[in-house]
Amino acid sequence: MTQRRQNVTESFSYQSFSVGVSNHIAHVQFKRPDALNTMNKAFWLELPRCMHDIEANSDARVIVISSTGKHFSAGMDLGVFTDSKAVPMAGDPGRMAENLRRVVLQLQDTLSSLEKVRLPVLAAVHGGCIGGALDLVCAADSRYCTADAYFTIKETELGMTADVGTLQRLPKLIPEGVVRELAYTGRKFGAEEAHRLGFVNAVYDNHETMLEGVMEIAARIAANSPLAVTGCKEMINYSRDHSVEDSLKYMATWQAGMFRPNDMMKTFQAKGQKQPPEYDDLFPVKDLFSQ
Repeated sequence: MTQRRQNVTESFSYQSFSVGVSNHIAHVQFKRPDALNTMNKAFWLELPRCMHDIEANSDARVIVISSTGKHFSAGMDLGVFTDSKAVPMAGDPGRMAENLRRVVLQLQDTLSSLEKVRLPVLAAVHGGCIGGALDLVCAADSRYCTADAYFTIKETELGMTADVGTLQRLPKLIPEGVVRELAYTGRKFGAEEAHRLGFVNAVYDNHETMLEGVMEIAARIAANSPLAVTGCKEMINYSRDHSVEDSLKYMATWQAGMFRPNDMMKTFQAKGQKQPPEYDDLFPVKDLFSQ
């Protein structure tokens, strides 16, 4: 086994999240319940750093995202767009538009960090998952929720078009006609409907049983070869955005470069000994030229 890397909680702290790593599972919890876990400026800066920190400084093989308080998240903190430094509201219209476009692209990149991280990301949702929070969970690999959970494309009711991922990802997850209705109306859809549509994998009675269930799923993922799991995520994401033929060719290239028999041999040996297999961790993801 490779040497165990440090728990991210030992070296990193965040205003928006608490992070702990145990048994190869990183648990990221939103920790601003009094503010309904709104996505403030710190959130948008910290989320991609959090994903990178987990990859670079822990032995996690799967990430679980959950929340605290009444709601999973009430979505975008309006202070993000009322900051005149980030989004100037005066000056040349063309330059203001160019600046706003870059701001939106940066916000999109924050949520895309859930897709770009090589580890599976499981979102455990309770209460309201509103506006930008729905954009976030759409970028997760799998979603789970409590019976009282609900989701809404809130931006439409506020007079704007959702712009950081829901309209691009949700049609890949549930029928397009349903997405159009949800987007045009801004209505809430609850746990039962989300499950029926396949948006969430399972519905749990309460927050405690949900976390227990999701952690069990995360443990099963973490017990598998991390190289095999990251390959699955890479292929599924690629196939979503490319043709079947292109995806098959990429799969063949990936397999030619990444597949080695080591993990399979460990699996067979462990089965023969009736023991769980132990796999080497992936190498940490480091910044270019960092030690």
